[in-house]
Amino acid sequence: MEISKLFKEKKIVYSFEIFPPKLNSPIEVIYDTLSHLENLKHDYLSVTYGAGGSDVKSRTCDIASIIKNKYNIEPLSHLTCINSKKDEVRQVLDALRDGNVTNILAMRGDKQPGTIVADDFKFSYHLMDFIARNGGFNIAGACYPEGHPECESLTKDIEYMKKKQDCGAEFFITQMFFDNGLFYEFINKARKTGVTAPVQVGIMPITSTKQIERIVYLSGARIPQKLSKLLARYGSNKEAMTQAGIIYATEQIMDLVENNVQGIHIYTMNNLNIARRITENINSVISMENTSYLG
Repeated sequence: MEISKLFKEKKIVYSFEIFPPKLNSPIEVIYDTLSHLENLKHDYLSVTYGAGGSDVKSRTCDIASIIKNKYNIEPLSHLTCINSKKDEVRQVLDALRDGNVTNILAMRGDKQPGTIVADDFKFSYHLMDFIARNGGFNIAGACYPEGHPECESLTKDIEYMKKKQDCGAEFFITQMFFDNGLFYEFINKARKTGVTAPVQVGIMPITSTKQIERIVYLSGARIPQKLSKLLARYGSNKEAMTQAGIIYATEQIMDLVENNVQGIHIYTMNNLNIARRITENINSVISMENTSYLG
């Protein structure tokens, strides 16, 4: 099923992101994660994709196929292109087709030290155009409510978002953020720029100070005062910080739902307990919103 169609059928699309096990671990270890997530109400699972190495890319394709064919859950397979040639991407697309996987989140990928950047795909929209020309896939794109760290301005980044739409992106998933006000400003600017595709919000539950430090370093996400106070008060206690982070994420989601967000995408970090607890907090609300929308 094309995931983009879900946004026409539901008021709020709800999904999780997981990542493959390390290459030195058997692929079967993912079965435990999938079995637990299978019992939670969600619409699809996205599977992250390594920036380098054919083995990493092959494992993502394999897991996406398992999700689809063994668990009958719709997968969204990540596909990056920063160090990929067209022939290599074509091989990945063939592998996804063979695995009955039709939904792809197309991204450039992060620049890693020592990474050799290929010339075939300079930007993610080049990859989207290539996938669209190969046919048969439903394409998603990433977007950045606070602007991509490498982009000169949010305005310019939104122009790139529109370019992604023009090149085949049929829906978007946002980078994590912690201040909903920033998202509301972003989505208003995006709509005025001509972005009409559905935008699903990415939520990262914060459960430790180490986690937030890494997030800020990688994405430049701003930390609102309310979250800073939680980190200062509970950051030294693992259990208390986990609970506080789940509460913060739940309140953030509730505010987004009240303001008619089109979807919620939880970055689980393969933490099944957190995915379950957040889902339990909000599943009745999302179910009621979707029932009302359908009725």
